[in-house]
Amino acid sequence: MGQIVGKSSKFTLLSLVVLLILGTVLAGCSSSGSGDQEFRFTLASEPPSLDPALMTDAQSSIVASGLFEGLMRLNSAGEPQNAIAKDIKISDDGLTYTIEMRDDATWSNGDPVTAADFVYSWQRALAPETAADYAYMLYYLENAQAYNAGEITDPNQVGVKAVGDYTLEAKLFTPAPYFVSLLAHYTYFPVHKATVEAKADWAAEADTMVTNGPFLLSEWAHEDKLILKKNPEYFNKDDVSFETVTITLVNDTNTVYNLFETDEIDWIGAQAGTVPTDLIPKLVEEKKAEIKTIASVYYYLFNTTKAPFNNDKVRKAFAMSIDRQALIDNITKGNQTAAFGLVPPSIAGMDGKSYREIYPDNFFEENVEEAKKLLAEGLKELGLSEIPAETTLLYNTDEGHKKIAEAIADMWRTNLGVEVKLANQEWGTFLEARDGGQFDVARSGWGADFNHAINFTYDLIYPTSGNNDGQYNNPKVGQLLDDSLIATDEKDRLDKIAQAEKIAFADDMGALPLYYYTTVFMIKDGFTDVVSDYAGHLDWAFGSKE
Repeated sequence: MGQIVGKSSKFTLLSLVVLLILGTVLAGCSSSGSGDQEFRFTLASEPPSLDPALMTDAQSSIVASGLFEGLMRLNSAGEPQNAIAKDIKISDDGLTYTIEMRDDATWSNGDPVTAADFVYSWQRALAPETAADYAYMLYYLENAQAYNAGEITDPNQVGVKAVGDYTLEAKLFTPAPYFVSLLAHYTYFPVHKATVEAKADWAAEADTMVTNGPFLLSEWAHEDKLILKKNPEYFNKDDVSFETVTITLVNDTNTVYNLFETDEIDWIGAQAGTVPTDLIPKLVEEKKAEIKTIASVYYYLFNTTKAPFNNDKVRKAFAMSIDRQALIDNITKGNQTAAFGLVPPSIAGMDGKSYREIYPDNFFEENVEEAKKLLAEGLKELGLSEIPAETTLLYNTDEGHKKIAEAIADMWRTNLGVEVKLANQEWGTFLEARDGGQFDVARSGWGADFNHAINFTYDLIYPTSGNNDGQYNNPKVGQLLDDSLIATDEKDRLDKIAQAEKIAFADDMGALPLYYYTTVFMIKDGFTDVVSDYAGHLDWAFGSKE
């Protein structure tokens, strides 16, 4: 969702599977002067949006997890548990979900949270004019994709309706046994209709936000900090220990570390601050930091619509000329695993085996001599004598991303004899540039939304996915992924996903995989139930300080 980018897709349907999120107990906090529990951490940048329909990234979702409450919430193991939902009945054909809601959930202005709020919110996220990148997460609903595409104009044809003040009915177009887990995703969060309709940018300031989660946004000093306070009206307030949560915006890793060392913050890691790479080995050896494997991938995008990266041989040359293990040993230093595909080793497969155990990512090998040959052939096919002088690698501002980009540019210079310029942009600007195709090569990352290989393939290499910012397009890959969604047998489904991933990398090199993430985290003593989930995102809302 690295910075892992959680920018999503616009494709047909999407993924399958029951989420499984592993967590490690982490935490952070200190007491305020009054004795109230406080938890303090950093984010690398301003959340681009706190509107659940428009959120696409980890920075925003970490904050929103405290401000909003959906029908379900994932526990530290990634299993769905009732939140606003009290009971869910599923029809025998698996298509109709009748959700009984609790009647004591309220908005921060005192209004009750009702079934109508969910109907409005889901229809809004799907409305074409909302332009929600994650609208596809709702495509399981009957007619949802057609409404989002503008093929039907009546939102009431979408498969969601209120059949009582506190009873919601969701009708799916195909059975999806993991749908209950998807209800925990922020695209399914409710928003307050009157607030949304009163001001277009309602989610941009603390004083115009009406929310329903365990915390309230007390202060938002842009480009500086966010302060959250415990919501006294939250229905499950007895399980909320932190009275204050202070989130400081700092993108320099050394500054973040210094804040931790001087007891100004309580936590580093899992998208909420980064341990300086040069210090990782020593801190791990001293047991001051821990490394956790997570279901996320770090990769580069090629702009496949623009020369020279509209040529598969050139793309292969750039991918094959990188020494991934040297990058891990000398630059990232977090025990990451070299990636030759998109699906991380921790993603589930079937019959007790991981996806990667069944389908290894042996799609290509690092080979400098072969890379040189392919580069020459590719440039000749394009009618070019060399890589264009203006070719640029774009990354979002971060010391770690900078070091990786510098190392890779040096490998390309040494191994291929090509010069690639480096450019960095702040997070929000970077996302806009990447989404708009304003790059040659761009940094990217993806953390699991749920524990299935489809979340890394349909999202990232499906031809019309909103997360396929490199615009890689192979109709065979699209067809295989479409077929996987309606497969009734899990082996058949996974076989099709694996075939699609193989074509995308062995044949086309549709993107440039670098490594599967780990997260390195540090936490002050005395905290419980603050965790890094299996995708490497900070889960903090129900943490406490002993």
